Amino acid sequence: QVKLVESGGGSVQAGGSLRLSCAVSGSTNCNYDMSYYREAPGKEREFVSLIRTDNATNYAGSVKGRFTISQDNAKNTVYLQMNSLKSEDTAMYYCKIDRRRCRGLWDLSTYWGQGTQVTVSS
Repeated sequence: QVKLVESGGGSVQAGGSLRLSCAVSGSTNCNYDMSYYREAPGKEREFVSLIRTDNATNYAGSVKGRFTISQDNAKNTVYLQMNSLKSEDTAMYYCKIDRRRCRGLWDLSTYWGQGTQVTVSS
């Protein structure tokens, strides 16, 4: 069973940094296209960043230049480095498997992590 375990959230003052981690378990011999989303109270879940199996990345305009997504294939883990945090970055952050390639075959099933809370105080 595929499972995503998130960690790294917390409380930080504006201007500070956090690094989120998302570890995939229950899935071997695969590479992943993965994304991060966030959901603030009273708002819809929104896209933050993605990374593809070829290491291509993309970012929402609101985080570009401040956040960096990366992956360690050996550890089946994706990281989101968040710098220069602002109060508007406060949200629950979720990682997601968009699709995965296992032994050369694509699986389009999607999976979500449980979320990790990021709170930025000004």
